[in-house]
Amino acid sequence: MLPAVTFQPIGIVRTPWETPEGMPIQPVGAGQAWGRAEILDSLAPGLRDLEGFERVILVYELHDPQGRGEPRLEVVPFLDQVPRGIFATRAPCRPNPIGISIVELCKVEGNVLHLRGVDLLDGTPLLDVKPYVPRFDSFPNSRAGWFEKRQDRATTMRADGRFRSPE
Repeated sequence: MLPAVTFQPIGIVRTPWETPEGMPIQPVGAGQAWGRAEILDSLAPGLRDLEGFERVILVYELHDPQGRGEPRLEVVPFLDQVPRGIFATRAPCRPNPIGISIVELCKVEGNVLHLRGVDLLDGTPLLDVKPYVPRFDSFPNSRAGWFEKRQDRATTMRADGRFRSPE
């Protein structure tokens, strides 16, 4: 057995989506959707120099147990009709409910990051913010497995109730 890992949120993300149904499934499908990350006041000095970055990587907890459902090792992902191993998908019903999104950073105002292209549920606990650096974080010619034939659908696909826990 591996030792448990514990994290404390550094803030909370505010978005237009109060339920998973109808949310974009990836930032690429969120378009101009605005959101904001409200960082704890005590951590605000850590935001210094972030303003110069066009994008940031948000690391967060998938906190809605009803919306993400019980952990599963196989799922039928939003962009497919074939069961896939959970680690070959971005489905929310993971053994560790951790998500990442790369979003546009529009402005830093005190302890608040103003964001665009946000695909998160309102109230999402934020675990970390990292600057997106194209030279380090972009590999456009990489293979994308089963996603290669379906990734264009991510711009219009919306979340439904497929990962919801049974009531």
